[in-house]
Order: sequence, then C-alpha cells, then structure tokens
Amino acid sequence: MKIARVTPYLSDRYLFVEIETDTGLVGTGECGTWGHLEAARTAIEKFGAYLIGKDPGPIEHHWNVMQRFAWFQGAVAGGAISAIDIALWDIKGQAARLPIHALLGGPTRNGARLYAHVKAATPQEMINRCLVRKAQGFTAIGHLNPFLDEDRSVPYEKAHSRKIEEAAALVADLRAELGPDIDLCIEIHRRLSPPEAIALAREITPHRPLFFEDPIPPTSADSMVRVAAAIGVPVATGERFATLQEFQAHVAHGALSFARVSVCLCGGITGARKIAALCEAFDIGVIPHNPLSPVSLMACLHLAASIPNFVIQEFPTVEIGTVEMDQLDRLLRGWDFVTERPTVSQGYASIPTAPGLGTGLTDIGRTAPVVAKKVGMRAHADGFVVDQ
Repeated sequence: MKIARVTPYLSDRYLFVEIETDTGLVGTGECGTWGHLEAARTAIEKFGAYLIGKDPGPIEHHWNVMQRFAWFQGAVAGGAISAIDIALWDIKGQAARLPIHALLGGPTRNGARLYAHVKAATPQEMINRCLVRKAQGFTAIGHLNPFLDEDRSVPYEKAHSRKIEEAAALVADLRAELGPDIDLCIEIHRRLSPPEAIALAREITPHRPLFFEDPIPPTSADSMVRVAAAIGVPVATGERFATLQEFQAHVAHGALSFARVSVCLCGGITGARKIAALCEAFDIGVIPHNPLSPVSLMACLHLAASIPNFVIQEFPTVEIGTVEMDQLDRLLRGWDFVTERPTVSQGYASIPTAPGLGTGLTDIGRTAPVVAKKVGMRAHADGFVVDQ
C-alpha cells in the first residue's frame, strides 16, 4: 500500500487533510494551529510531497522525519504534522479493521466525560447558560471566563481590586446557582500577571474549581510554577504547546496539575501518546484540548480510550437553548462536516468503535466558505494590548 495523494482542505474555520492510498483507503486528520491555518496548509503540502509514494504504515518513522528533517519546530509545523499523523493512524486502523485506540492498547473506558462550553457577555447570561447546560445533562462546564467575553472593540481598563473582586464574585455565584454536582472549569485565556493570578485563585479556592486554565501566558515554566506553588486550585495548561519538550519543561518544574494536550497541534496521536506517558509518570491528568471540529473530537476520544490518566474532554458547544437529549451531537460545532459523530448522553461521549478514526469528511466539510481569523487584539486604555 502506498500513499497516492495528500490533500488539505481549508474549510470554514478548520484545516483538514485527507490522505488517499493506492488501495482506496482515505485517512482524515485536522490541524489545530487555528490562528495560522493558511501557513499550516502550506506545511501540509510540503510534508505531503515527502509522503507520496511511501508506505503509510511506519508512522513513527514518518513522524520523526517530519519533526527532525530541519529542526524548525513550532505551531505551524506541529499542526501540519498532527493532521497528517491522525490521518495515517486512520489509514492504519482501517487497514487493520480496528479503531485507533485498539491499536494503542485500548479501550481503557467505555465513555469520556465531557465539559460543555459556555460563553457570555454578562454575569447573569453566564449563569443562565450554565443552567441550560446542567439541564442538558452535563456535569462539568468550561470555557468559563470570569472576566466575560467582552466586546474587543472597547479599550479595556479596570482597577486591580475591582478586576479581581468581580471575577471572584462571578465564580462564587456560579457555584451557588449550580451546586456541588457541577464541576467548574475556569478559563483565564492568559489574561493575568502572576500576582493577579495568585490573588484571583486564592479568592475562588473555596468554590473548588476543577481547574484554573492558562492564568498567565504559557511561555515560562518558571512563571507558571510561581502561580501553581502559591495557590490551592489545580493549574491546567499546555493547549498551545506543539512539542513534547514544552510539556517536559512544565512537568519537570511542577507547573501544572492537568495537561491540556492539543492532539491536532502537539504531533497528532503519536505526539499526544508520548505526552500522556510523560504525564502519567508524574501523576498528571490529561484533559485533551478541542476547540475544533468533530474530526478533532474523535481523535481526542481515541486518546482518552487508550491512556489511564485521562480526566475529562473539552466539548466545543455552540447552541444555547432546548436540545433533546438524544440530539446532543448537534450541539457540537461543525457536526455536519463529518460522516459520523459520537453519541452524547448525560455528559458523556461514546468511544468510537468503527475502524480507524471512525469518521470522515462530508462534501460540506471540504467546501464550506473559509472563515479566516484576522490579526488583531483588544486594546488597553493606555494603547497597549490585552489578552482576551
């Protein structure tokens, strides 16, 4: 069996790849470099030229060639390699007539617990939307930004005391409204300095968040460990790490309790498995990052089913309203871009059982109009920029 074609598809807000063999098998993958998809598409084409005519089977060999041939690593190369790696595992599973996780020693579990997304511009809107998610059966809710999803066109300015007070009050209100049976996944989006992160974490500790994600920019393991060592809330980070070595630095420093592994960025199934094993040795849980399409979700579920230290899966929901419990897959962003999706019930997703990845692209998934992410950031009142 040889690789005949490698085709990237920039579609809607996603970048997919299909790898076709001369036997007719087609593997599907997705790139997670969501801010730089145009550059990643070019990288996929470059790696594709290397792969054409080769056996798709020796995935570890191909992975090392793509990672090491020039030693220029990072998000663009990592995302491209990830998309290709997932597609190669899809082909291997189809050829063996086994789901990917079975090739990796799974399944370790029958379902993956989910946390649903909630975004809001006001505290009451966030509370109301969380109550909808609770009614839909989710037992964990994430993307909870206590600084809210404010209008980025309005320059930001707020005194430290009010900034921390209002954010902490919202977390307290969420806990009071939702009760102790809903886990709160607090997402800061790299917005704070270490002193600010420590101040906020200490105030929300009594409300027992499941994790405190990216409280500061994830650029320095030393800075992240300053935060982690000073607070009583577990730190989650890593969604923007494209290499095993970036995780190694944070793990070795004790900078995180949960690894936010981006399967579509960190080297695909191959890279994610290496990171999960590293984390297992340090008793660190894995929470796969997934702001992408159901292709990414399926890859994450195969990872969840093949490792012992999986904790919970990010489920990027877009609708708020009344959804029947047997139609919860329609909450998933991009659900019509793929042929198959997992069953979602009572806050859990089913583990794929079909050969390979268990899904593929529809025509819509290949041809949806591109939604490009433009370069720009919110301004601070002083004219600088604000992470949001």
